[in-house]
Amino acid sequence: MGGHSSGKGDESLTARLLGSGLSGILELVCFHPVDTIAKRLMNSTQKPFSSGQSTAEGFSVLNKVIFKDAADKGTFSKYKSLFPGLGFAAGYKVAQRMYKFTGQRHVKDYMNNHHASTFKSLFGDNWKTMMHATAGSIVGVGEIVLLPLDALKIKMQINPTLLQGKGLVQVITQEGWGLYRGASWTAARNAPGSFALFGGSALVKENIFGLTDYSQATFFQNFCASIGGAFASITVSSPLDVIKTRIQAKSADKAEGGWTILSRMVKNEGFGSFFKGLVPKLLVVGPKLVFSFTIADMAIPMISAAIDGKKH
Repeated sequence: MGGHSSGKGDESLTARLLGSGLSGILELVCFHPVDTIAKRLMNSTQKPFSSGQSTAEGFSVLNKVIFKDAADKGTFSKYKSLFPGLGFAAGYKVAQRMYKFTGQRHVKDYMNNHHASTFKSLFGDNWKTMMHATAGSIVGVGEIVLLPLDALKIKMQINPTLLQGKGLVQVITQEGWGLYRGASWTAARNAPGSFALFGGSALVKENIFGLTDYSQATFFQNFCASIGGAFASITVSSPLDVIKTRIQAKSADKAEGGWTILSRMVKNEGFGSFFKGLVPKLLVVGPKLVFSFTIADMAIPMISAAIDGKKH
């Protein structure tokens, strides 16, 4: 998918970091409000449009879930309420994209240089797709180092008043190691999620478009590959993502374990609750990932060429 190279490893580390960081910044500006809506829907135990509710009542519940305290305010105030925790979100999103896009490329380059024969013998013609997927999965698990920024972002999105009037140091001191709550669930979500993300994209590029050098993909090919990988990733990781979100949304004094949340969800909300927020994520994930991955694909080689040009 956009976000991986052809396997030649010919981009510089600086170019990869700058290109992926740029994609994270632009993605954040455009899509943070939709991400906030998805997080609030996933965390809500209320059921809009449930049996017995009129359409008006259903929309009223949905309005309160999405806009919280701004539910009865004007349009601009409602829109502004979708940008809580933007500082934490910016730190997380840029760091995440730089780590994930750069890291996956580097792990894949290492595998290509040292273990290509193993992948070829194990997976035959699909060895390159599996290499991209495996590299993505490894990097995905390592993403838990960024969990504190993600946790603070989610707390601000779901409980905007929770951290108001508190400095970053005060929040970190208050939450402590609790900011790593849900680390195992996050790793369990990221492993198959990143595997499907990078693997699904590589599968589309290689098996549908017949590309051997992914860096030669056109905008349309990147578009299709991004949607294929993203939809597979979001759907596969959705149940664990809902649990992770609820773990992180709790304040330190109300912390709950993942298994407690899981059992309560099954008992009180049914299995459908594991896919809460999936529709808005799927609706935005196509353009969101096409956008961010295309920026990364365009920026990384361009920056690399500029840096190499300066060196000569």
